[in-house]
Amino acid sequence: MNHQALTPRVTDPLSNVEVAVRAKDISKDYGKFKALTDINFDVLRGQTLALLGHNGAGKSTLLKLILGLITPSKGQIQVQGQDVRAMNVSQSLSIGYLPENVSFYDNMTALELLDYFAKLKGVTKGKVHTLLSEFGLEAAKDKRLGTFSKGMRQRLGLAQAILAEPKVLLLDEPTVGLDPLASAFLYQKMAQLKAQGCAIIISTHELGLVQENMDRALILGRGHMIASGNLTSLREATALPAYITLHAISNAQRQQVLVDPILASYIGSSTPQGIRLSVPVTQKSVVLTLLLQKLKLEAFSVESPSLQDIFHYYMDKVDAPSSHTLSTDISQGTDIIKELAQQAKREWVA
Repeated sequence: MNHQALTPRVTDPLSNVEVAVRAKDISKDYGKFKALTDINFDVLRGQTLALLGHNGAGKSTLLKLILGLITPSKGQIQVQGQDVRAMNVSQSLSIGYLPENVSFYDNMTALELLDYFAKLKGVTKGKVHTLLSEFGLEAAKDKRLGTFSKGMRQRLGLAQAILAEPKVLLLDEPTVGLDPLASAFLYQKMAQLKAQGCAIIISTHELGLVQENMDRALILGRGHMIASGNLTSLREATALPAYITLHAISNAQRQQVLVDPILASYIGSSTPQGIRLSVPVTQKSVVLTLLLQKLKLEAFSVESPSLQDIFHYYMDKVDAPSSHTLSTDISQGTDIIKELAQQAKREWVA
């Protein structure tokens, strides 16, 4: 055995043992159409990657590549250290998948469905009943799936996806059409899987839900990777302002804010109920110090840029040329995307 081949390179910050999914310079072409161009990312064991982008950005194509359903035109995808293009390797990979629209045989029952997949995956019947109980489906296990609600079908779909305790779980819009309780349940189960070391990639438009449950985000635009990182690094990269709202301030305090050269320059709105400041991230600590020490204010709230704010920031850059008709504008838009993609790649390498 070549032991040297199993030793991670010193220049590689992450060993293959830690990396559950790795995409390196992935591109996918359909004739002249480029669905994906030079995509790079890592997902570690126990991490959740949020895959974001408008419809047509390349999210579904990327999931299919990870599953091995299609092959890349260029580059390599590794799952659990193995190239998914290798013959028969998919049989030995531990991957769970929940599509956006779960499709079952309506005449089957929940118990019959899970029993069927349990036999395929070599899972005991005890595990089936455990999952039915955990997912709140025990009482409905003998009902036909055609009678199941959207939420019940999603629960069953996730139960089927994790039946064999996968090391990698791919979720495509798992909370679309679900009520808040059902969505919270799915994220609770995802947190339990993460704690067990499962790597999760979730494609979603529900940015408010995924923000508190992700470790990193990968933002795609027109098939390019235009941003990647955790919430803190994305906030720094966009330099979007934080909003500080001053509540129930006295007339004297209001006057102090208005005459202070720093605070006054950041006033976004002023109403009888309070003042809202739009503060650059680099100046947030300065402003907070002024409010606490100089004005002695205590009744204020700080709102950092949300994942939705960050997403719209990048999408505005990507979509800006679409309202123009001049070819020069379109080429400028392409240059913007390429610039963002190159920056995202540099940050990934770093």
